[in-house]
Amino acid sequence: MEKEIRIGIINVSDRASAGIYEDIPGKAILSTLQEYLISEFESEYAVIPDEEDQIAEKMIEMADEKNCCLIVTSGGTGPAPRDVTPEATEKVCNKMMPGFGELMRMESLKYVPTAILSRQTAGIRNQTLIVNLPGKPRAIRQCLDAIFPAVPYCIDLIGGPRLEVNEKIIKVFRPAST
Repeated sequence: MEKEIRIGIINVSDRASAGIYEDIPGKAILSTLQEYLISEFESEYAVIPDEEDQIAEKMIEMADEKNCCLIVTSGGTGPAPRDVTPEATEKVCNKMMPGFGELMRMESLKYVPTAILSRQTAGIRNQTLIVNLPGKPRAIRQCLDAIFPAVPYCIDLIGGPRLEVNEKIIKVFRPAST
């Protein structure tokens, strides 16, 4: 029996959570994933303020209660005092996956010299991959285009459902034996 695919999307933003700004980053993540994936999936969606405990609680809920195989966050990855998404991610993960953040910064440096200020990261909580993206929609797409080729195989390795993609849009890597 195929596992149900659930993906969590969290936009971390004081202003979007207060209704001051429209939630454009979260919508950009969902739109990109809908473009990439041919597997049917349900999304769990949240817009929350830059509060470490609230971010961590939402990640735990999406991973443990909603059984999301992937959680993608936007925002809260800079050096400002209220940017605490990486800290929340580290708090809830069993394993950190620093290669994701390294690749995202390398990709972003092609466009802006301030990419070195970003603290994007990723980690694993049980059978859930959590990835922290920047908050700007163009940077979200650039970073997802860079890292997504490794995401389905990572989810395979941690016992999650098999994600199938539209190979005309994004090419993923899986060893020939999988």
